[in-house]
Formats: sequence, C-alpha cells, structure tokens
Amino acid sequence: MAAAKKLKVAIMGAKGYPYVYGGYDTLVKELGERLVEKGVSVRVYNHRNLFPSRPRFVNGIECIYTPAIETKSLTQLSHTFFSMLHACFSDVDVIFVVNSGNGPFGWLARMFGKPTAINVDGLEWLRPKWKGWGSRYFKWASKMATQSFDQIINDSDEMRRVYLELFNKDSVVIAYGANPRDDVSDDSLQQWGLSSREYYLIVGRLIPDNNADLIISGFLQSGSKKTLVVVGDAPFSDAWAQQVKQLEGPRVLFTGYVTDPLVLASLYSHCYAYFHGHEFGGTNPAMLKALGYGCAILALNTPFNQEMLQNGKHGWYFEKTTEGVKSLVEQAEVEPLQMDTLRKTARQGLTEKYSWDRVTEQYLEVFHRLAKK
Repeated sequence: MAAAKKLKVAIMGAKGYPYVYGGYDTLVKELGERLVEKGVSVRVYNHRNLFPSRPRFVNGIECIYTPAIETKSLTQLSHTFFSMLHACFSDVDVIFVVNSGNGPFGWLARMFGKPTAINVDGLEWLRPKWKGWGSRYFKWASKMATQSFDQIINDSDEMRRVYLELFNKDSVVIAYGANPRDDVSDDSLQQWGLSSREYYLIVGRLIPDNNADLIISGFLQSGSKKTLVVVGDAPFSDAWAQQVKQLEGPRVLFTGYVTDPLVLASLYSHCYAYFHGHEFGGTNPAMLKALGYGCAILALNTPFNQEMLQNGKHGWYFEKTTEGVKSLVEQAEVEPLQMDTLRKTARQGLTEKYSWDRVTEQYLEVFHRLAKK
C-alpha cells in the first residue's frame, strides 16, 4: 500500500525564516516549525537581501530566497508577487499568505488552481503611515483578499466583526500564540543601568499608531521617579521617529532594537508596568509577550486591547490623551499591590486560544480542508 502523500504548504508575505523581527515573522517561525513536527512539508519564501547565508533547509523548513524591488513601498509587495509566481509553478498543495496588502495576489493562485489562505491582520488602511494612496491601496487590497483567497483568517473576534461589516465576508479566527516564561534573570539590565521594577516599558516600532509620543509625554508630566524604557525603532529612516527620540533624557531611555530574546525577556519580566499603545490591529504579539512574562499591563483603550485583556481582568486602560497616561502612571505608583496582583495573574490571560500548539492545530485544519478541494 502506497504511503499517504505529505501535505505541502508554502508560506509567504513575511521577511522569512528564521528571521524573527515582527508578528508575522514570529507566526511563520512558530507555525512552520510545529507543522514540520507534524509531518507537513513546509516551504517559506525569504527576502533574498536579508539573508547573506542561504541554506536550502533550516530546521526541516525549505527556504526559497526570492528577490524584491527594494523600495519602501514596493519591497514587500514585489517579494510576495515573485514568491507567488514561484509557488504557482511548483507542487505545493496550499499557499498561505500573510498581510492584507498582498490581497490581490490571490487571483494569480486562482488562475493556477492553487488553494489559498491569507492572514489579513489589522486595519492597515487606518494607520497614519499610510496616507492618501497608501491608505486607499490597503483598503482595496483587503477587499480583494476577501474575493481572491479561498480562506480569510483573522486573529481576533473584533477583526472578524470588522471584515463582516466592511466587506461582508466571514473569516476563521485564529489568534497568535505565546510562550510564557518566568524566573528570568535581571543580569542583562545592567548594560543600561536599570533595576528590577524601577522602569516602565514600551516595546514596538516607532510609528505614530503605536503612540509612543503620547505615552512619553504623559509619563514626563507625571511625578514618577522611575525610568521609561522604549524598545524598538523605525524600520526606515523616519522624521516622526527621529522627533520622538529627541524626548530622550534622564527619565526616558531608547534602547533601539533588542534582538537577543533573553535580553528582551529580561526587560519584560522586570518592568514595573508595560505600556501598550498599539491602536490598530487584532491580537498583538508584543502584548502576548507581556502577558507571558508576567507584566502589569497599561493599555490604550481600544476594542482589540479590551478583547486581549478580557475587558480589564488582566490590565488597566488609558484614554488617548497625555492626561490619561499621566493619571494612570500616578495611580499605578500609589497602588503597588494592585500592580503585583496584575503580574501574578497575567499568565492566566493566555487562555488555550493563545497556545501555539492550539494555533497550529487550527491552521492545520484549514490547510487540510483547502488541500481536499
């Protein structure tokens, strides 16, 4: 009797594997490795320019290094286009794409009869960095995704509601996963002269919709004697990010990107509280890390953050004003026992839906269903 054919899945739209930089890259790594463990043949399309060394297989994942037109607006889209062409001429059973900006490329796969799924993530067209044509493109591309891909995947119930309301298209909800950790040493904090519980933390790209400027301004207006540590930068040279970095001083520290996972774990684990100012998008990987590392979380009041923190069970909220931030900092400082309670119960917020093993099972169900079509 012939052995059952291995399911072959192509993944594209992120920077590649094992390049862990943002949420999509983390998804590709965690999902890809677990799919391989389950006997799936996984191919990931990598940005050729980001990989000086180009081994064909890494941890059982096949890596294809495709080119891109290297400009701020065309890098990602052109890379996915070339990757999609390669995948359509190959023997893969299912093509999985991330990023709603890649929505139109589903038509290409459809012409070749390749089953497709796309994780559309957040409300890209509302982000301040995409103005004018950029915003219009993302909204159009998101609509195209609902028409050209066989399966739409959203990472939160709120995003599912948005797609139903805007595009009249239902989606499967599969969250991002998290890897909870405790007992992380604070040794690596010494490189910045930081002490455990003596600083607040922001982690994320320096872009307007993550609201680092608002949080820093509100913090500086508070009477806090602690430091505010900002981890991250702008992926391109950016005037807004440079302006925010000018707020650095005795009470505000910018570390730039922190690529060592152990150092990042230490920064999360030992902060007094973690500030989450992300405004658009569903399940946020930085917030999941904060829950997994046992942070007391102070989050911008949005439907997405309410969903992730179970409507205040696992964090406090601030409104989008400097006064809102200032008040919350001052409240956090006079209620250290409440902050401690949030830390002790944070990991309980990582319900089964945020388990990478559960996330992988859900994706596998989608891929098997599509492959049978």
